[in-house]
Amino acid sequence: MNVIVLSAIWGLVMMFGGIFLKQKSASRSLAILGILVLLTANLMEFYNAWTIHVDVKGMLKFTSYGLAFNTVVLVCMLLFFLLGDEEIERVGNYPPEYYALIFFVLCGVGIASSFDTLLMLFLGIEIISIPLYILAGSDKRNLKSNEASLKYFLMGVFSTGIMLMGIAFLYGATGSFFIDGMNLRSPEISPMVTIGIVLLMISLAFKVSAAPFHFWTPDVYDGSPTVFASFMATIVKIGAFIAFLRLFDIAFHASHANWQLLIVIITAATLLIGNITAVFQQSVKRMLAYSSISHAGFMMFSIFALNTIAREGLIIYSAAYSLATIGIFAILAKMKDYTFDGFNGLAKREPALALMNTIFLLSLTGIPLTAGFMAKYYMLTGAVRNGRFGWLVIFAVLMAAVSAYYYFRLIQAMYFKEGPADMVPVSRRFRIVLALTTILIIILGIYPGILTNLLYY
Repeated sequence: MNVIVLSAIWGLVMMFGGIFLKQKSASRSLAILGILVLLTANLMEFYNAWTIHVDVKGMLKFTSYGLAFNTVVLVCMLLFFLLGDEEIERVGNYPPEYYALIFFVLCGVGIASSFDTLLMLFLGIEIISIPLYILAGSDKRNLKSNEASLKYFLMGVFSTGIMLMGIAFLYGATGSFFIDGMNLRSPEISPMVTIGIVLLMISLAFKVSAAPFHFWTPDVYDGSPTVFASFMATIVKIGAFIAFLRLFDIAFHASHANWQLLIVIITAATLLIGNITAVFQQSVKRMLAYSSISHAGFMMFSIFALNTIAREGLIIYSAAYSLATIGIFAILAKMKDYTFDGFNGLAKREPALALMNTIFLLSLTGIPLTAGFMAKYYMLTGAVRNGRFGWLVIFAVLMAAVSAYYYFRLIQAMYFKEGPADMVPVSRRFRIVLALTTILIIILGIYPGILTNLLYY
């Protein structure tokens, strides 16, 4: 509850603070302070030191898993602000409003990690989505940004309608909005429940950009300001995934065998389309958009397996994927040319940045001693222990090998091609935070228990 209440309050503080904070650096400092407050409050709630008590009539349920997930989100958000604050200020003249919208999104993520009714699921997803429509179009001088905002809004409204229809079918069949009170304890489910499950699956697949509901992702990420594309590809995606897992694990676990095949099809299609299409991209930004789709395919294994190791895997994958992607987008935002050729010769001009970017790319590929390797290991192990559709695990490994091509293509450009690698000046603080992000990726690759142990506190 601490994250939900304080993020909403801090969003209002940032909104009205914009009237009085004339210097952009002041709003930046206030936003970073807000994340530190949220992180501290969440840890206090996790260790039962202090909690804001609000009578929510049982519609929210706070578990160690949800609070641990919130911790991952807030740590990633802190690094995101420290790396991207200058880029946020370059987008337009209203940085406090941008920060306010981001805090409102964090409020929605807090609800998504703790909802216990379909109504709160709907509110959480909408609170996450609505500010993003604005952030996607925040670069008003750029027609691509305006197009991204409109496209995201139209597709988002469409998926929202599908979600509401699914909720209506489930309520009509069970007479309850509570996800643990729908009485779906039997493997046999009625046609109305089946329709409701499928509609909710489609809606949430859209939110996490899983195929074949991914079509909005490349254009929206490419048109949005780079710093906000980074936010959408990481915090927003994993926030939607925790809602996806929580709903299907608690409400529909007993009927797992009835809908697992649909998840298999979505997972396989997401891995195939995301990786194959990324191979042919010339823009690093669009490549990262398709890369995010492929990683959604791996995260779908948590819904496919629905076992303990898969749940642990989603936490590790969320941290590994978010840290690496935030780091790559932070470097990309400093480049003047977003194509692969724009990175030519970066290792000669900025050897430290090139090395850290390489580690981020290796983590996304799944190379050992990085967090990305352990994340994929947990996900695939969970799928193997599920005992069904073994071919899907083999297919995922093959797709991971395909991903190595386009990630190593960027490494090749940095180290083995000649070029100016034009980029804006990089501050010392930026380098330090980026180095800290790199260290976290390596630590999680060696000691993933740092995160998984939190789940059993």
